[in-house]
Amino acid sequence: MKFRQALFWDVNPKNIDVKKNARYIIERVLEFGDPGEVGWVLRYYPKSTIKKVIHLPRVQLSPKSKALWSLILK
Repeated sequence: MKFRQALFWDVNPKNIDVKKNARYIIERVLEFGDPGEVGWVLRYYPKSTIKKVIHLPRVQLSPKSKALWSLILK
């Protein structure tokens, strides 16, 4: 997956490892991603992994996004 620079403004998207940086990718895409990027995350990562990230104590999601994705992934 080629990531948009606008989505990962604080790092070089070419240096992102989809396995090692799963939490970072999931958080950013669920908060700021476009429909194609969100679809990729939902296809690439197991639902259990995404749910685990959403419910982490210091997750980088807004309360509204966290509530939305909790309902969608129920």
